[in-house]
Amino acid sequence: MGKVEQIGSAIKAFSAAELEPLRAWFAEFDAAKWDRQLEGDVAAGRLDKLAERALAEHAAIRTAPP
Repeated sequence: MGKVEQIGSAIKAFSAAELEPLRAWFAEFDAAKWDRQLEGDVAAGRLDKLAERALAEHAAIRTAPP
């Protein structure tokens, strides 16, 4: 049995009270990981073309108000 299966089996045995802090912890963990990835992409310039396109669309008044 792999690690994921072992963790899954353990989680299935959790009570509702035990699940809530796990959910909160994982949400924070996952968001922080995603933030680090996004920051790396920004620093590497991977989003530059997308940002330029969005700014051009906005300048050409082809965007909708929020």
